[in-house]
Order: sequence, then structure tokens, then C-alpha cells
Amino acid sequence: MVERSLKEQPAPRRKLPPGTPWAPFAWEPADVTAFQAMMAGTAEPSQQRRVLDVLIVKLSGTYEFHYHESQRDTDFALGRAFVGQQIVKLLRLNVSREQGGSDA
Repeated sequence: MVERSLKEQPAPRRKLPPGTPWAPFAWEPADVTAFQAMMAGTAEPSQQRRVLDVLIVKLSGTYEFHYHESQRDTDFALGRAFVGQQIVKLLRLNVSREQGGSDA
């Protein structure tokens, strides 16, 4: 195995500033467990709600402020939020009314 010299070493990763829209979210073990249970089809109701909460709030930042100093960051944040908004729309949609049925 060939050793790299100090000049060839990759630069250390710097921490992203708080609020950076493209930064990975801070997940918890319960988030991972809930997603894995959902994928396996064995998620408890509380895990199902946790998955939706993670998708809508943490991953897509639906309810965050989406405008940033750079246009790139703003565009990225708005794209993420759009996904969350579409999930919320589906959760609130009255399918019966959309198909021409009653509002019941």
C-alpha cells in the first residue's frame, strides 16, 4: 500500500453553517428504525407518523424560511419545500370530492 504525502491528503471537511439547505439532517436512531419498519411493512402507527414528520419537517423543511443569501441555496430550499408541500397536500386531499363524489 502506497502512503500519501501530506500534500496529497484531501482537505478536511469543514462544518456547514447552520441553516444550510443542502446539509444532511440530524437523524436520530428512532428515525432510522421508523423508516426501516415502514419499508418492511411493519411500522407501528407512531412510527408511521414519525416517518411523515421527518419527511415533512426535517428532510423537506416545509415550514422553514426558504430564502437565503445565495440564489443557489434559495433554489435548493424551495425545491425541498415543494416536496414537503406535495406530501401535505396529499394528506389533506379529499379524494371523494376530487372524484366528483360527496364531501362526506
